[in-house]
Amino acid sequence: MAVFIGALGLRIVDPSPIEALRNLVFDSFERWAPRPYQDAGVRIVDIDDESLARIGQWPWPRTETARLLDRLHSLGAAVVALDIILAESDRTSPKNILPIWQQSATRPLPSDLTTALPDHDELLAAQIADMPTVLGVVLLNRSGTHPRPLWGLATAGADVSASLVTFDGAVENLPVLERKAAGLGVLNSDPDRDGVIRNVPLLFGLTDGSKYPALSAEALRVASRASTYLVQGAGASGFSAFGQNVGMNGLRIGALSIPTDAKGRIAIYDTGPEPRRTIPAWQVLAGGVDSREVADKIIFVGTSAAGLGDLRVTPLRPLVPGIEVHAQIAEQIRLGTYLQRPNWITGAELSWMSVMFVLLLWALNRVGPSWAAAIGVVAGTVAAASSWLAFRRFGLLIDPVYPAAGALVLYLTQSLRQFIRTEGDRRYLKGAFGRYISPALLDQLAADSSRLRLGGEMREMSIMFCDIRGFTSLAETMDAHALTRFVNSFFTPMTDRVLAHRGTIDKYIGDCIMAFWNAPLPEPKHAEYAVRAALDMFAALAALNIKWRDEAQAAGRKFSPIGIGIGIASGRCCVGNLGSEQRFDYSVLGDDVNLASRLEAQTKIYHLPIIISEATQAQIPQFATIELDLLRVKGRTQPSRIFAVLGDEMTAAKSWFTALAPDHRAMLEEFRARKWPEAAKRVDRLASIAPESVRGLYRLYAARIEQFSATASAEWDGVIVAESK
Repeated sequence: MAVFIGALGLRIVDPSPIEALRNLVFDSFERWAPRPYQDAGVRIVDIDDESLARIGQWPWPRTETARLLDRLHSLGAAVVALDIILAESDRTSPKNILPIWQQSATRPLPSDLTTALPDHDELLAAQIADMPTVLGVVLLNRSGTHPRPLWGLATAGADVSASLVTFDGAVENLPVLERKAAGLGVLNSDPDRDGVIRNVPLLFGLTDGSKYPALSAEALRVASRASTYLVQGAGASGFSAFGQNVGMNGLRIGALSIPTDAKGRIAIYDTGPEPRRTIPAWQVLAGGVDSREVADKIIFVGTSAAGLGDLRVTPLRPLVPGIEVHAQIAEQIRLGTYLQRPNWITGAELSWMSVMFVLLLWALNRVGPSWAAAIGVVAGTVAAASSWLAFRRFGLLIDPVYPAAGALVLYLTQSLRQFIRTEGDRRYLKGAFGRYISPALLDQLAADSSRLRLGGEMREMSIMFCDIRGFTSLAETMDAHALTRFVNSFFTPMTDRVLAHRGTIDKYIGDCIMAFWNAPLPEPKHAEYAVRAALDMFAALAALNIKWRDEAQAAGRKFSPIGIGIGIASGRCCVGNLGSEQRFDYSVLGDDVNLASRLEAQTKIYHLPIIISEATQAQIPQFATIELDLLRVKGRTQPSRIFAVLGDEMTAAKSWFTALAPDHRAMLEEFRARKWPEAAKRVDRLASIAPESVRGLYRLYAARIEQFSATASAEWDGVIVAESK
């Protein structure tokens, strides 16, 4: 009963982990079945990268914006909604540009030029007045202006102000423009805690009690020639949840009746990229657009150019232009296609959960844990299938997570008896062996002691070797006690990073750590976890160096920063309990184990901290990696293509790496083709754009080119032979 009451209470409170799990389910539904695209008379005029290349950098002169509106007007657009803030006067307008020209003019400019030349903002205002245009405003959580409403607002039922997404003020457009606009719409979104936009408010509030529509809602109002929004509070339909008013229930715009959640939001139901929805702005300005694509359509004008930063995250895509969110909401409303969690759904879910728990409790007491487990599995499956069916057929978002949690509670209850019997054995085993083998392996042994025997299996694995640079020289400066304390202070955080990224420590070899991934527990992304662990280990080392420096200064000792090198290789290896009947270790054997060790040693040669094999690199295409060499290491007859890891996905997106990577590949091609002058020039260029941590590599290649240009034979195949292990 305590579990039952606790589960109900947890569902009512709905903490963020539960919400995140529910969102994961609904996001998956949307990815499995995106909204099919239907033409709803909505188009996007996209100020894309090509438009910026053709017309010029942003912001465009207001004359260009006016010309764009004029073209859309001549093509018969029903309404144009601008996902753009025009809060400042056009810097290219005569009154703003002439004083700048005057400073560099060789003789005074005519004083009447500003009166003779038209003001760009007034030209745009005149064009806005010529056709129904909706301007955008941005709401702020700080003091700002309160734009003049251009719409009427009526409320049926209780006041919904307290339930709306509310801000303190706004950034609006130039008054000369707003006076001519047919509407004003809010450009803000309302992302969830994880930054994903799942629900879009149609109505926003300000702290003074005023309310403002979203850009999509205002475009629909102007297009339908409606003058007033009708806000439907939950009380208007006679609905309440547990006796409490639950905020907004819907919004009416002309003939359009839109169901919303309590906060006045509707769920975005993404179609994914759809070329038929979008028209590049440059094509409109060039006169290359069929009038049928614009006539009587709602036109949203915005940008997809990455440099302008108007990109959002939806359940379907990681990067979506903000203007597309507005357009898709307008499409959904026109088509009447919604994903809904009506105000009554939470109560229905709680009722279903209560039925689920009663059924499970009855089964546990009457038919035993085995049949109860089967009933729980069936009930959880029915809940998940019903949730999917409700999504596909009716656009309802019904949470299947909590009914499945009821089945989990049954499983835990059923397992309690076995847990009590085996807990004593587990404690003994963990106490005896917990300091010697990995926690994952220990759990497997506790569950199945038959694994405690010699034997192995072949698996695809990733193996890491991590070694301290200059450890021998460092050890000579310390006594045994200090050296032990230093090594332990190094191994502990490094081991933590390996285990945090699902790795298993194989052994410590002097100052070296050997670890592997994908055993004893399977991990499909073993290469990715190994590389992330390596990057995390360098972050931990930076903190350690600061700590060691402070300790050395406090003791009056000289301090030199500690460095490490890491080699990672992936491939098929034998893993298991290896050794003798008297003593064995859970370890790994294979050619790629040796390769990983060799790669760690090569970090000193290439002046880079992390070197990985080709098989590892193939599994982490999203990381910032560059090829280093075609290297024949000691103990291998065939050369290995080796790579350096320069960083994760964020590094891969940085401008210096996107500039360096293609040039680096070209340098390797020239080097292996014995085009020494071309390779030397490219090495110089790469050294100039590479960060300091990578320049040692290009100093190595500069020296190689100088040497090879004099000594390499015509038969040289581009393979470098490692001179040391």
